[in-house]
Amino acid sequence: MDWIILSVAGVFEIVWAAGLKFTEGFTRLWPSLGTVVAMAISMALLAQALKTIPVGTGYAVWTGIGAFGTAVVGILFFKDPATFWRLTFLTTLIGSLIGLKYVS
Repeated sequence: MDWIILSVAGVFEIVWAAGLKFTEGFTRLWPSLGTVVAMAISMALLAQALKTIPVGTGYAVWTGIGAFGTAVVGILFFKDPATFWRLTFLTTLIGSLIGLKYVS
């Protein structure tokens, strides 16, 4: 169950990281509030998951999900480049996250 909670925390990290694009430096009220709420949910879920998952593993997986997901959101919605090497290393990142789960 804690791995599911950690995964959901990672999804909320993607939400707040992508939400930063819309806050315009926290000058827009609603995008800023949504981003801060997503940050709080992400941190609360991370804290819950870390009660049983080792902190190093949990934090690495949480940030990895956020990094991977935010990069994908950037490619799909913000016209970030989708080069061969970028996609290769994003795939490697996912493999590393899966590996961390299975060795923990």
